[in-house]
Amino acid sequence: MSDEKRAQGQVQAEEVHEHGGDGALATLKHADDALLAKLGYRSEFRREFSLIETIAFAFSIMGVVASVSSTMYFPLISGGHVGMVFGWLIPSLFVMTIAASLAELTSAMPYVSISASCLDLPPCKGLSIWSGRRCYTDAATDSTSAGLYYFSAKLAPPRWAPLASWITGWANVTGQVALVCSIDFTCAQMITTALSVGSDGAIVLGAGPTYGILLAILFTHGIVCSAATWVIARLNIFYVLVNVGTTIAAIVLLLTRSGDRRVSTSTAFTMYENNTGWSNNAWAFLLAFTAPMWTLTGYDSAAHISEETAGAARAAPIAILVGVGATASLGWLLFISASFAAASVPDLLASPLPLPMGQLFLDILGKHGMLAIWSLIIVVQYVTGAAQGVDASRVVFAFARDNALPGSRWWKRMHPYTRTPVNAVWLVIAMSGIIGLLGFSETALSSLAGASVIGLYVSYVTPIFLRITSGRDKLRPGPFSLGKWYMPIGIVAVAWVSFITVLLMFPPEIHPTAETMNYAVVIIMSVFVFASVSWIFSARKWFKGPVRTVEDHWEGSSSGEIEQKKAMRVEEHEASVESH
Repeated sequence: MSDEKRAQGQVQAEEVHEHGGDGALATLKHADDALLAKLGYRSEFRREFSLIETIAFAFSIMGVVASVSSTMYFPLISGGHVGMVFGWLIPSLFVMTIAASLAELTSAMPYVSISASCLDLPPCKGLSIWSGRRCYTDAATDSTSAGLYYFSAKLAPPRWAPLASWITGWANVTGQVALVCSIDFTCAQMITTALSVGSDGAIVLGAGPTYGILLAILFTHGIVCSAATWVIARLNIFYVLVNVGTTIAAIVLLLTRSGDRRVSTSTAFTMYENNTGWSNNAWAFLLAFTAPMWTLTGYDSAAHISEETAGAARAAPIAILVGVGATASLGWLLFISASFAAASVPDLLASPLPLPMGQLFLDILGKHGMLAIWSLIIVVQYVTGAAQGVDASRVVFAFARDNALPGSRWWKRMHPYTRTPVNAVWLVIAMSGIIGLLGFSETALSSLAGASVIGLYVSYVTPIFLRITSGRDKLRPGPFSLGKWYMPIGIVAVAWVSFITVLLMFPPEIHPTAETMNYAVVIIMSVFVFASVSWIFSARKWFKGPVRTVEDHWEGSSSGEIEQKKAMRVEEHEASVESH
């Protein structure tokens, strides 16, 4: 390491130690922005997300109680009680390998190490984490809103870096937009369920009115997601309280109010029912995996909002691991509770209500009790959609900032007052509204869930695959590291995503028609064809991956100029800290 970089790292570590309270936070944000500039990006956002708010954001975006309520149909039809219990548990364990791998990548950007690397420096002071002979300040590494496709670009062989970035970016954008639509579509279904129960079946809304409700939800989410970062960050504390509180309430109510309807432990954990029409019971059971795979998406949001997070190198990986672990655990407990309370799986599937979970709550709690808990679940799903809208808009903004989208000059614009990518927000809302037309098919949720899971998990696994192949020696560990376990964990993650991508292309029932077909393959292949044609005939000539938006402060400078620039940086930094 050069003397200049060692000196810079030492100054940053000492400054974090010297300034407490708000001064330390200001120092942390300043160092985050300095690192972002070193990655090649100008800081566009205000860093308003704290560690707790980042965790709340990653957790809220998965909306456990609302997601379970939305997707209960899949385990019911693909295994009954066994589908609910083990159809959730098994995928959750595999998803943790993906989350761990992404947490490591988020914590440590390839080729980047501007911390006080402990080669011949004294131990870091203040906020630091030790890993062998290397230590890091909280701002030792940082991510960009680009997140996953930035990882792919830096871990791939130089010749293939643009293509790896292109594939990852388009897959992620596809999954993000489809996820926004699927969340808001199920929120619309929840509202129609409530209207039906509240009117004692007098109000039964079809696909047209449901689509209208979807558009209304999307519009309000566009307004919320266009708000300033500090508003979104503070709202996430409210999000997580409602999410966790409603989940615990649902678990308790299902277990305590089911009374004589409660099935035995043996039935709840071992009774298998194949209602799919597929003759192979093992294959039918695998289709139950759709529920947890759709729920456990979006946790990469912690990387996408890292430009809005103070101390992102620590906050982002913690948020990913805590968010996935908590959602998987609470979701499993909720499905176990539902399995005990479900006296008849066929009756739930035969319900006229759009969502079987609504029928289960109606059976257990009665009309008024069901509407009370269901109203809270609607709130959870609504705020889940808002959080996902924020995440998707940051991905679109980042990809447009690197000129990878048609009309990028529009989508990468920042609002001068809110400092948020308002144009990108409304592009996401518009595209979600178009995809929402799938709501007129009988298997709308299967199609939307499949498209979102496939798109997102392909983008998750691409940098993980590169990490265990061409990028084995390119990653410098950050505060969170898997150590020698990165290889077996990465292999399991890649194998699992390869399997689940094929699985989710299949329809939930045998002998599909035009109305019951799984249209996930149509969405995915449409984007794949467009991105491939664009690459072959155009993008491969000009797209080089992540684009620098700042000039390197050190490049081309003499040693005297370097010292002068370092002195100016320190003076500016001290002035910034004092002003806070």
